[in-house]
Amino acid sequence: MRGRRQQARWRGHLSWGIVDRVSTPQPPAGPDGEDLKSLARSMRLLFELSARTLTENAGPSELARRVIGHLGCELPAVVPVTKRFSLWEHVNLQRGVDAYLAAQPGDRSWFGASGLGHRPREDMLSLISMPAHFGGVRPGAAVYGTAATGPERNAEVVMFGLVTSTAPDGTPVVIGIHNESQYGPNICSLEVLAADPSAGAATRDEIERLMRIHDVFRGQVLSFTASEHHGNELVSFLPRPAVAADDIVLPDGLLEHIEAHIIGVADWSAELLGAGQHLKRGLLLHGPPGTGKTHTVRYLMGRLDSCTVILLTGLSIRFIDQAAALARRLQPSVVVLEDVDLVALDRDYAPGGQPLLFSLLEAMDGVGTDADVTFVLTTNRADVLETALADRPGRIDLAVEIPRPDAPCRERLLRVYARDLRIDADLGPVVAGTEGVTASFVKEMIRRTVLASLRAGDAPPVLRGAYFADVLDEMTGERQALTRSLLGGNPGGRNPARSK
Repeated sequence: MRGRRQQARWRGHLSWGIVDRVSTPQPPAGPDGEDLKSLARSMRLLFELSARTLTENAGPSELARRVIGHLGCELPAVVPVTKRFSLWEHVNLQRGVDAYLAAQPGDRSWFGASGLGHRPREDMLSLISMPAHFGGVRPGAAVYGTAATGPERNAEVVMFGLVTSTAPDGTPVVIGIHNESQYGPNICSLEVLAADPSAGAATRDEIERLMRIHDVFRGQVLSFTASEHHGNELVSFLPRPAVAADDIVLPDGLLEHIEAHIIGVADWSAELLGAGQHLKRGLLLHGPPGTGKTHTVRYLMGRLDSCTVILLTGLSIRFIDQAAALARRLQPSVVVLEDVDLVALDRDYAPGGQPLLFSLLEAMDGVGTDADVTFVLTTNRADVLETALADRPGRIDLAVEIPRPDAPCRERLLRVYARDLRIDADLGPVVAGTEGVTASFVKEMIRRTVLASLRAGDAPPVLRGAYFADVLDEMTGERQALTRSLLGGNPGGRNPARSK
């Protein structure tokens, strides 16, 4: 009997398998959409109730108790007042906060938060509000870093930290600095926590005012560039050039003409404004490569020793908006844009895909005529810029060609580059042999002549006529055609110095 029942069960299973193979399987009915939404709402409510229960039981963290103990309010009443700055303003933010704290009574000790884990991008109020059960965030040491304050100077800055203080009216506040660049956007934040939002705002405004008074960029030579981290904009400090007027070799009266336009306006800025005249000015230096445009700019940078100078070269011109805003803030200032023709028509880095030249012209126009800001542009090809500049007049009010040096200038260049060296040669043939060259060519010729003297055993080196002739033969030979072209040399390749 038992065997028959077992066989019947096997026959039933077998028949089901046959039916399954023959018939088309039907997919199981999916859950109803409303049922899923209801389930999700229930789960969310469960998590919220769990979190609320744990929060109520845990109470505020130790860090929160320190903050609200100073502010004299409950945690829900704390209001954050936040201002974000570009990363390169971190050093100025630190200087502003330091100046603010120095004027306030009380302890100025910074503290931080330990146990942050993987939450470095959260704002400070969120970290403070986190219950001890979840985060274990406790008071700890502030995190410090360094930031440049000059070409060879650095200062300590707070990367993440808080300090208790008071608002200008004496209301308790907590001031925080947070550099988010390591894990987040390339910004640094000022965060003021207060029970009264007006007290937080007043503190923020006063810190910003002090930032501008103690601005580390004022009177410096700066360069905008891009770092290898995230492609963020950075400001670098450069030493101010010290180029003497005697080192500038230009046709008679040309340097004086440039100085009268750039430095002369600066000397009479107050009087010009009183007479209703504008101060903003634009200078275009154009001419072949190697004629001394950059050298002339370096001289102007040294002469304007009380001005802030902002240097943009190559693709860093895409930072023109930031540079123009900084120049207006730090006036009197000079914005130098070198080799503008190389990127003038580049659309890749300009807003909206327009050529960088148009972005440059718009930035120059946006500075305002009352600003004591000078724009100095250099270019090897004025024809690339001429149409755009002519179509939008007023941006450049003086264009000066820096030509290839004539014979008197070439002799002056020889003596400038041979300074402190003994010359035992008639420079007439050398001057004749360098017709059509640039200052760069003359400078390299002097270096090779010194090297020839050293190889001949002269100690100290002496610049002799035979050395000059050999070097000119080499530099004007057919094999040196490309080198000669790159140095702005005489394309003819003839050396009159040899025939003398």
